[in-house]
Parts: sequence; structure tokens; C-alpha cells
Amino acid sequence: MKDLREKTIRGGFARLVAQGLNFFLRMGSLMVLARLLEPKDFGLVGMVIAVTGVLDLLKDFGLGAAAIQHTNVTEEQISNLFWVNILVGAFLALMCVAVSPLIASFYHEPRLVKVTAVLGTGFLFNAGGVQHAAILQRQMRFTALAVINTVAIILAAAIAVGGAIEGYGYWALVAMTVTLPLAMTVGYWIAARWVPGLPRKQTGIRSMMRFGGTLTLNGLVAYIVFNLDKVLLGRFWGAAALGIYGRAYQLINIATHDLNLAAGEVGFSALSRLQDDPRRLKGYFLKGYSLVLTLTLPATLACALFANDAILVLLGPKWSAAAPILRLLAPMSLIFGLITPLGWLMCSIGLVGRCLKIGLVLAPLLITSYVIGLPYGPKGVALAYSIVMVLWVVPHIVWSVHGTPISLRDVLLTASRPLASAIVGGALAFGVRAAYGYSLSPFPRLMLESTVVLVTFVVVLLFVAGQKSLFLDLLSVLRRRSSVEEESLASA
Repeated sequence: MKDLREKTIRGGFARLVAQGLNFFLRMGSLMVLARLLEPKDFGLVGMVIAVTGVLDLLKDFGLGAAAIQHTNVTEEQISNLFWVNILVGAFLALMCVAVSPLIASFYHEPRLVKVTAVLGTGFLFNAGGVQHAAILQRQMRFTALAVINTVAIILAAAIAVGGAIEGYGYWALVAMTVTLPLAMTVGYWIAARWVPGLPRKQTGIRSMMRFGGTLTLNGLVAYIVFNLDKVLLGRFWGAAALGIYGRAYQLINIATHDLNLAAGEVGFSALSRLQDDPRRLKGYFLKGYSLVLTLTLPATLACALFANDAILVLLGPKWSAAAPILRLLAPMSLIFGLITPLGWLMCSIGLVGRCLKIGLVLAPLLITSYVIGLPYGPKGVALAYSIVMVLWVVPHIVWSVHGTPISLRDVLLTASRPLASAIVGGALAFGVRAAYGYSLSPFPRLMLESTVVLVTFVVVLLFVAGQKSLFLDLLSVLRRRSSVEEESLASA
């Protein structure tokens, strides 16, 4: 426990650096693929993923998180969990084959039969690595996890780009989707160096199954709700409209989602170790929360303010219809950046039931917003989505922190500093753009806007909002570890 702080900071740094690299890799592959493929290609794959993604929530049955959250886990328990994961993965792969004709019929698109069946193999590939990844997380080996994820993304992106160049169209995206879990599972096996034993009876995994089941049900509700917009748009507005909406959704969420995913791995592992120490739990959570907001808010705000330039530079002129959708989705992404870390807190202290209740209350609100916005197309859905999320944020925070060491005031005070700094940076960048930007072409103008946002944000956050000490403390831990490693190498 004494080196938990150092492991958390080093692991978080490794995952965030890797996530930054992964962000550029994903953006680079998206920029290339957007120019090689048509919106309809993305829409076809998006139609399937919007439906089979429901099954994706069942792929590990929450057993990876259960193995991490429990204080003590035996070798026999992990082996049994591994075989449960394999059975679930095989079942989901077969389920995709079985429902593929129904999906094709629903969308009136016969090509989706084969696409759905092939995408189903990803469930089996993923199942083989769930417990190996959990082992690495329990050991706080986040550098190894970061390397595995990055290599897998590079391999999957290379296959997709190669397939697109060769003229395989939407099959290039299918290949990318299936390659990613396969490459990651191979990497987890190599890094963990663990071979599961045969399944045994009475190993005491019932409590972990209950935890994982509740977590899975919560994820299932969330996925259905957060992807029903895409299903409805694909059904009533077609593949092209879904392709446009889907790319705007991906762009606005890529920073928030990916960084929260990376930070969440570290945060959940660390907070789970501190669930019996409320004082340290509070300190770890609030520092992590501040850091995550610092990394996600500037990008979200820049997308909202400079959506036209972002779409032109990143996707190209044929995607210009995505710009207003990107702008309308920005408030939704901002709210998710604020509330997602609260999920780590609740799950780490065993409040998965509360997570489920929150999801069940939010679900009908969002579904109603989709129905209201659907007659107006992608723009209407995006606007309604954002409005509901903005109205929901404070009740969500209050409910999430109730009965925990964290208060509403703690969350709002922690969030106010990076949020205010981002607003100041955005306002100054908008002014600079109005004064000088229109004489520039889209790429240099976007670089100017982004640089002003980032520099202003950092200066205000560190020297006006008083966050300098937090980041100096993080840097001191990283430097101290580097010095120890250098001394060890020198003595060797």
C-alpha cells in the first residue's frame, strides 16, 4: 500500500501518454480512411455495431472488473472466471451469426448478414484476454497495458488502411474492428505469462459473479440508451446520415471517452485498494478528477467553437455536413467528461447497484429526447441529446456522491477551475480568430485556434486557478522514480 501513490501516478502517466499517442493514431487513421472510403461505408458498419454493441457489453460479464475490485483473489477463482468468459464469448459469437439475418432485414440491407457474422468473432477474441488484462491491472502494470493497446491500434489501423487502398470498402473497417481485440488478447497473454487452470467447483466466485452481473446490466442499459440515437437515425434516415452523425459523434467523444477509459483503468484499480480508507480515497479521487478534466475540456471546447475547421482538416470537404452536428454534440461530451469519473468512484466502493439505478432513471429521458429530435434528422437528435444531458448533470452528481466521502461542493469546486480556464482560453481563441484567422486557410487557422486555447488554458489553470502545486507534485514523483531507475542502472 505504501507505494500505491507512486504506482498510481506512474501508471496514470503511462496510460495517458499512450492514450495521447493512440488519439493521434486514431485520428490519423480516421483522416486517411475518411478520404479513402465513403460515408455509406462507415454507415454500414455503424449499423451493425449500433446493434451488436449491446452484446459487446456482455463480452466479459463484468468479471474483469470484479477480479480487480475484490481485495483478495485466488488462482482458482481467476481460472474459473477465465472459462466463464470463454463460454460467454463463444455464445455471443454464435448469437451474432443467428441474428445477422434479422439485422439485415431491420435495416433493409442484405450485405449486413456477412458483416454481422464476421464482427461476431471479435467477442471470442476478446474473451480470451479479459482475465489476463485484469491480472495486469491488479499488478498496476499500466505501462505494459499501454504498450499492448498502442501496438494493437497500429496493427488494426494498418490493416484497415491497406484494405481501403486495395478497394475492399467497408470490409476494411470490419477487418480493423476484429483485428483490435485479437491483437490485444495476444499481447495480454504474452505480458501476463499466466496460463489458466482447469475449472473447479466451489471456488467462491459467486460474489464476483453478482458484482460483474450488476455491472454488466448497468453497462447494457447505458449502451442501449447511448446508441439508440444511431439505430434510429440508421433506420429512418439511412446509412449516409448515420455515417455523418457517427463521425461527428466519434470526433467529439474521442478525447473524452478515450482519456476517461485510460484514466478509469488506473483510477478504478487505485480506488479499489482504498475503499476502506475514506480520507485517502477522497484525496486520490479529487486529484484524478482534476487531472482528467484538465486533459479533456480544452479539446471539447475547441471542437465546439471551431467545428467547421476541425471537420475540413480532419475529414475533408465531403464531410462538411458533420460540422453543425459536431457543434451541437459538444455540450453532451462536456457533461460526460464531468460525470464519467463518478462511475469509477461508485464501482470501486461497491455501489454498482446505484450506478444501475441512475442509468434506469436517465434512460427514458434520453430516449424521449431522441424521439423528439428524430423528425429533424441528425441535427435535431444532437440538439435534444445535449439539452437533456445539461439538465441532468447536477442531479447526477448529487446522486452519485451521496453517502460517499465526496461532496457536491468538492466536485463543483474541483471542476470549476479547469472549466473556467477552458472558457477563458476558448474566448481568447475566438477573438484571435475573428481578428486574424479569416485570412488563413483552414489548417493554419485551426492550428492557431488550438494553440491559443491550449496555451491560455494552461497559463490560467496553473497561475490563476492555483493548480500549479498539483502538477508539480505529480512531476516530482515521476522525476524521483526516474532518478531511482538511473541509479539502479548505473550500479548494475
